[in-house]
Amino acid sequence: MKALLCTQFGGLNRLELKEVAPPTPGPGQLRIAVKAASLNFPDALMVQGLYQIKPALPFSPGSEFSGLVVEVGSAVKRYRVGDRVIAFGLGGFAEQALADAERCMPLPLGMDFEVGAALILTYCTSLRGLKDRGRIQAGETLLVLGAAGGVGAAAVEIGRALGARVIACASSEEKLAFCRELGADETIDYTKEKLRDRVLALTDGLGVDLVYDPVGGPLTEQALRATAWGGRLLVIGFAAGEIPKIALNLCLLKERALVGVYWGDSLKHDPASHERNVAQLLAWIANGKIRPRISERVPLAAVPALMARMAARQIMGKAIVLPEAA
Repeated sequence: MKALLCTQFGGLNRLELKEVAPPTPGPGQLRIAVKAASLNFPDALMVQGLYQIKPALPFSPGSEFSGLVVEVGSAVKRYRVGDRVIAFGLGGFAEQALADAERCMPLPLGMDFEVGAALILTYCTSLRGLKDRGRIQAGETLLVLGAAGGVGAAAVEIGRALGARVIACASSEEKLAFCRELGADETIDYTKEKLRDRVLALTDGLGVDLVYDPVGGPLTEQALRATAWGGRLLVIGFAAGEIPKIALNLCLLKERALVGVYWGDSLKHDPASHERNVAQLLAWIANGKIRPRISERVPLAAVPALMARMAARQIMGKAIVLPEAA
């Protein structure tokens, strides 16, 4: 089978497309024929050795994917060969991949493989952040940084579904138009406008209640300064490549709070919340409140170039990898 392999940490151009033997599942694992996988920012960081988790080499990136079960581990009871599943873990950029059964879920009836592959990581991260960590309430104002990217776009949709007023921030008019299609109430181009000043103008000087920040860098402090009394800033990630250092007196003033969001690790600490959130996401998809926006589809050979574009923040919504495509 074909697999895109990282054999050494470093540049994205070091990824290699190779023929390898199909993997053998352990007792609690599934072997899955991958029909679609989605690219996420942590995939690019992981290949470069910049993510908080460093897999053993060699490995195939691709942290969420969907497909058909082709082999079941001896201890797995819930799944059978031929089942359609969504999986998250590692290895999705290959024609076949392993996944722990506890990190899989049935692909809902009527949902295609591409939507299934685009659903879990970004939407679960955003719902975990907004609802469980940010405690957002209907009628509050939400500021989303990097709003045209994968998790940012999900946050715009989920914020609207939860009844918030959403201000979406991005770096071009094309991206802002995309955010308006997602349902953003207001938009800010932070390459042309001073973020804090524009936010205060849009909120009658009060500031926003919650900031969703997957970007980091200098925008974090600007966004924190634009929060209202009791405002919260969700630390999602650092797509700008810089982890900001915040003066804590900014938290003391107006009783602001910095709140970390690490969805992947929350699964073992709060699995019940994850199950509730997945059920909520599926209900929203069924009634049309959210829908993953797939901007492009590529074969395995095109993934390194796609990763480079993601690292440069040039992708809107979700990009899908099709391992079986030529």
